[in-house]
Amino acid sequence: QVQLVESGGGLVQAGGSLTLSCRVSGSFFDIHTMAWYRQVPGKQRELVATISGLSSTDYADSVRDRFTISRTNDPYNYAAHLQMDSLKPEDTAVYYCYADITGLGYRRGDYWGQGTQVTVSS
Repeated sequence: QVQLVESGGGLVQAGGSLTLSCRVSGSFFDIHTMAWYRQVPGKQRELVATISGLSSTDYADSVRDRFTISRTNDPYNYAAHLQMDSLKPEDTAVYYCYADITGLGYRRGDYWGQGTQVTVSS
């Protein structure tokens, strides 16, 4: 059973920093793209940043130059991280980790974490 577990959310003042982490557990064959999304009540989930299996990255315009996505492909510690700097109140949201994973049966699917709250006070 593949699971994604996020950590690192919390309350921070505007201009501050937070780092989110997403650890992948369970048995699988390969992890392809990983990403971070965010969602505020009443709005659609928004793509924040992506990182490919070869660590190519892309960002939403609203977070470019402030957020940095990275990943570790250590067989004992598969994870994605989101370093968030110069945070703004409009960054307040629940942040979700996403991964495109090929399981042991070579079945490829989308996996999501449970979400972690980030609140930025003005």
